[in-house]
Amino acid sequence: MKLHEKPINTISDVWDIYREDFKRVEAQIIEDLDSEVSLINDVGYHLLKGGGKRFRPLLMVLCSRLCDYHGADDIILASVVEFIHTATLLHDDVVDEADVRRGQPAARSIWGNQASILVGDYMYSKALYKAVTLKNQEVNEILSTTTKKMSEGELLQLSKTADINISEDEYLKIIDSKTAILIAATCRLAGVISDVSEEGKNSLTRIGWNIGMAFQLTDDTLDYTAAKERLGKTLGKDLSEGKITLPLLHLLKNCSDAEKPLIHRIIKEGKIRDEDLEFIQTLFKKYNSINYSLTKAKGYIKTAKQELSCYEDSAPKQALMAVANYAITRDL
Repeated sequence: MKLHEKPINTISDVWDIYREDFKRVEAQIIEDLDSEVSLINDVGYHLLKGGGKRFRPLLMVLCSRLCDYHGADDIILASVVEFIHTATLLHDDVVDEADVRRGQPAARSIWGNQASILVGDYMYSKALYKAVTLKNQEVNEILSTTTKKMSEGELLQLSKTADINISEDEYLKIIDSKTAILIAATCRLAGVISDVSEEGKNSLTRIGWNIGMAFQLTDDTLDYTAAKERLGKTLGKDLSEGKITLPLLHLLKNCSDAEKPLIHRIIKEGKIRDEDLEFIQTLFKKYNSINYSLTKAKGYIKTAKQELSCYEDSAPKQALMAVANYAITRDL
């Protein structure tokens, strides 16, 4: 494999260089979405075309190229992992009673909870159906194990809602199960279809898992810092839903005895006023909680890059380095 003639420094460079691959991915997603039931098409298209990052399909294509794969199964699996991810978003919005997703009305606010749940179920089943057509038992085992663990992660998070006694280890277990495991599986699947060694597949899994952990840690800090216009996020959404993520965990561990009951009240009430959010954000600055979380995310990316450094220099390797950076900076 050769280095690309132009440097690959940002995720925009990656999209530009691999544009033709991602046209194929988008075509596959639309083809897979097609159903005789119009409601499935309407709900699925609303979410799939609603500004998603295609982060998992991106990793599928890049890891496949890193392994020098040139078949068609990576495009099918890119669609599969995006369908699984989209199914979780449909279900999440019902559980969280969310009205906005990616800066647009959530599917449940347009079509209702029942349709959102059922279309999410359909997308899960369609993803696994498409995977079975590849006739690769290892692919099936990875996806079934991954979706099972993702469901467990969602339930663990639900059981820890507004639980001020949640530990950092429990939080990390939640983001491992909710986010990192699917990203890790995506990278491993690229190794499976490329027929690399077991150590090669393990290496790809480690790259994906570390990027996934960093991605979710960064997302959880953006919930308190991001501009809605830039990333489609509503500030304090996790706080209003009783999700105690790492910035809040760090704050609870380090705040004063006088501040702690005030934080507890905000968490328990659920309805976050502007002054409540400002109070929490002020405390984050006082105790360096956002920086603590981002430093932890950077540690995961450092580990992913160390794993990537073992591969020969190539355009896919450069692209994956850029994607790793994007996971924590979100700079295009």
